[in-house]
Amino acid sequence: MYNKGDYVVKANTGVCVIADIIIKKLTESSPEKEYYVLIPVDDENARLFIPTNQEPPNIRAMLSEEEAWALIRAIPDIEISWIENDRMRERVYKDAMRSNDPAELVSIIKNMYIRFRERENQGKKATSVDERYFKMAEKLLYTELAKAIGTECDRMQAVIAETIGDRAGF
Repeated sequence: MYNKGDYVVKANTGVCVIADIIIKKLTESSPEKEYYVLIPVDDENARLFIPTNQEPPNIRAMLSEEEAWALIRAIPDIEISWIENDRMRERVYKDAMRSNDPAELVSIIKNMYIRFRERENQGKKATSVDERYFKMAEKLLYTELAKAIGTECDRMQAVIAETIGDRAGF
């Protein structure tokens, strides 16, 4: 169980702070339940209500600073899943986002960089699906890493490059 003030990561939303833990009925017909009240760090006006006993939980503890640096150093070794079929690739991207696993986000980003370069060499632009998932994965990953290591999100690409250089795979 998490506490008020803890930072967690919600699948498809990203880093949130637990603003409160409340008991309430969300609808007239629903029973009273205990909920985490989450505020996304990139949208302080939003409020998300997540049952504290949700199975499987779609929130997890945010990476610690040590875990974030370990993930950054491991980026060159994280495998990518190359999928030719566009529909299957989108399904893999969706599953990776739902998994709420930062290593899966790295895999998507690495996959996209390779795909973008290939398409560019063929004189083609990135597909809208690839572009959309790339931006989502990058935002989710960089926001969490930046919060964990205490830097700005827009600096994460430079931090990764400084840490692992050309071995990033992107």
